[in-house]
Amino acid sequence: MADLLVKNGIVLTVNETFEVIPDGAIAITDARIEAVGETDEVVDRTDTDRIVDAAGKLVFPGLITSHVHVSDILLRGVCSDRDDWLYNVKIPGVGAMEPDDHALGSALYCTEAVRSGITTFVENAVATGSGYSDEVIEAKLDVYETAGIRNVYAQAFRDRLPSQAFLDSVESVTSRAPSVNHVPIETTVKDTDEALSNIEDLIRSYHGTADGRQSIWPTPYITWSTTKEGFRGAYELADKYDVMTTTHVSQAPQEDEGYLTSVEHLRNVGYLGERTLLGHCIHLSERDIRILSETDTRVAHNPLTNLYIGRGFAPVPTMLRYGVTVGLGTDNTSASNTVNMINDLRYGALIHKASYEDPGATTARKALEMATIDNARAIGREEDLGSIEPGKLADIVVMDLDYPHLTPHHHDVVSALVYQAQGFEVETVICNGEVVLEHGRMAGLDDEFPDLRPAAAASAERVIDRAGLEEYRAESRPYDIDITPAE
Repeated sequence: MADLLVKNGIVLTVNETFEVIPDGAIAITDARIEAVGETDEVVDRTDTDRIVDAAGKLVFPGLITSHVHVSDILLRGVCSDRDDWLYNVKIPGVGAMEPDDHALGSALYCTEAVRSGITTFVENAVATGSGYSDEVIEAKLDVYETAGIRNVYAQAFRDRLPSQAFLDSVESVTSRAPSVNHVPIETTVKDTDEALSNIEDLIRSYHGTADGRQSIWPTPYITWSTTKEGFRGAYELADKYDVMTTTHVSQAPQEDEGYLTSVEHLRNVGYLGERTLLGHCIHLSERDIRILSETDTRVAHNPLTNLYIGRGFAPVPTMLRYGVTVGLGTDNTSASNTVNMINDLRYGALIHKASYEDPGATTARKALEMATIDNARAIGREEDLGSIEPGKLADIVVMDLDYPHLTPHHHDVVSALVYQAQGFEVETVICNGEVVLEHGRMAGLDDEFPDLRPAAAASAERVIDRAGLEEYRAESRPYDIDITPAE
């Protein structure tokens, strides 16, 4: 007997042939997809009392975001239109957060993510440079388990100081905001062995928990703050526990120090390979891209944040031509302001048409693949995630098409999803075979955080005060709001 049946929908499988079933059904048993096909055929051989009627709706794989920073969701709006957002807002803001703030930020993040069809995210847990404390990690993972979402917690570490020239540039930036409670870089550096040992303990404690939905990765923060021993140790740890590792690469041209590019350096120290996911990769040479291809290193492309902070366009079409696996990430909520992969699909397809002056440089289909099957491969989970096929884990989104902006959609449902949908049209979300969003309600989080929005807003105000970020608020508010949680 099946646990759940989704029927009568337009099923966009994202399988190898990109099959679309106009009147399709999906049978789910023990968290996995048991059958996919025409509704009449699947219904005839499926016995279940739990049915999702998707008549007139689009059904597609759960969306994956491969590069995310969760907690700074409480800081969005404070960083707007600034070039000093990282050292004068985000890092001090996150550094001022307490476990309860992280829990509220995580709940807000998951609520927004699931409502726009995200079922899996990779959290780059950078904190102020070397990951979060055990207390914060427990608070975060408890929320993710309650939400029912699939997540990778990638604990970051920094095990060396950058060059003096880099430190001087950071000091120059922070001098612009003397009232902010800055976090000195030197206080975030950890011993290499200690950092790797801490991550190994986290893997042993949490990896595979929450019915298999929780994963733990080792995460060197960035090239200039990690030793060669740190990079090698992270890759070896990923290999030992059959997980991935990720780091930030080439978000700004200033990251490259000396004769070698960041990609060349990472190749030389033994970090590149099939277990490595690199975030951003904006300022790459063609030689860098060739190296990524030869080593089967994967990339997380973050179009919204890169646009927001004016860092440029990653050469995604060139990477794709070289056969590099590229997935989409939603990145900082303090520097892109939304957690909405459906919205990001449009940007992921459009910006490269402009930068390459070629309307075919990236297509709607490729943008959807980057958020589903390509991202599944980018995080090492293509055997389980990223498409609607028998045997895969049942991560599925049902989206209502009955809106003016989605009319007509029957000519090309992929184009409608990528270029017309806005995200709020998501009606039902299934993760790991369980319905986590139904009729706009997330039972787990809504019960655990009944006053989430006012509580998160109040938490954001406290964090801003603790971090000394008052000067970053808008000079005046257009109206007064009550941010006091209900009793």
